[in-house]
Amino acid sequence: MENRSMENGVCFKESVNGGHDVLRCGNGGASPSSADHLVVMVHGILGSSSDWKFAAEQFVRLLGDKVYVHCSEKNTAKLTLDGVDVMGERLVEEVLEVIRLKPGLQKISFVSHSVGGLVARYAVGSLYRPPSHSSSDNLSRGTIGGLEAINFITVATPHLGSRGKKQVPFLFGLTALEKAASCMIHWIFRRTGRHLFLTDVDDGKPPLLKRMVEDQSDYSFISALRAFKRRVAYSNVGYDHIVGWRTSSIRRISELPKWEDSLNEKYPHIVYEEHCTAYDGRNNELNSDGNCGSDKIEEELAAGLSRVSWEKVDVSFHNISMLRFAAHSVIQVKDPYMHTEGADVIRHMIDHFIV
Repeated sequence: MENRSMENGVCFKESVNGGHDVLRCGNGGASPSSADHLVVMVHGILGSSSDWKFAAEQFVRLLGDKVYVHCSEKNTAKLTLDGVDVMGERLVEEVLEVIRLKPGLQKISFVSHSVGGLVARYAVGSLYRPPSHSSSDNLSRGTIGGLEAINFITVATPHLGSRGKKQVPFLFGLTALEKAASCMIHWIFRRTGRHLFLTDVDDGKPPLLKRMVEDQSDYSFISALRAFKRRVAYSNVGYDHIVGWRTSSIRRISELPKWEDSLNEKYPHIVYEEHCTAYDGRNNELNSDGNCGSDKIEEELAAGLSRVSWEKVDVSFHNISMLRFAAHSVIQVKDPYMHTEGADVIRHMIDHFIV
């Protein structure tokens, strides 16, 4: 029997692979949803589908029956240590099964936290299909799982990896600690750790994150990102001791903006917003920061991802006392009781969401 629960007009039900679907309730419980827009929420390392429970509920409550939210659970807990590629393939299977069970879906978006953003990038590279000659204007950029790609949103995701200077803030930017972490991280985070620190060498291939900024023979990583109407990177400017500002916002040190306290009462923790247009990173028109903390591979990742446009939203929780040290979780509202200060970030996400 399908497990269901209902809270304030929002229904939660267990779905394929143990994930959770969130939809608008009709009278007496979950009704056949008319939503044609699938929103896939992907958690981070050692996480679960419940990490996105608050955000999923807000999406359905504010966007109504326009969206059908699926909180992924195929890569729960220790399964997040198996590597970005293995998790990505599991997510592909999960998404295709959701699509198969809901034939009325026409659009798809992804909202991902931390390492989940890398997993989602890998998955969409596999799910991408190029446009056919008969494609409508809406599908002229290609499709993801046969659906029109709309929003690709990452939250505190280490797009540039974790090995550069201050990319993992709790290592304090100390070169000796960062080098030691690169050598030992796989003892804790196994294959995923190797991917994050760019130390993986599979059959002589470049690190996975480097491969993921180009279209490959079997995976169209950049074409898949380009297929979405918008790509958004939410980043903590400080107090995120897991993922640094530079890697989560896809910026070089020289590109980090100066920010000020927000004066917006609706979004008090949004301190900077920027729309970055695409440029051809292969021209190498932007120089690396040399000894300022960038390296060759990090520069290649930044240049490759900059070949598509990004909306960059910078967040600060510096004014919320001790909980600011939990910024990596607060920005997602991982715990709806402890991390409520991040609710304005979720509201900002929804208010700018293309339905």
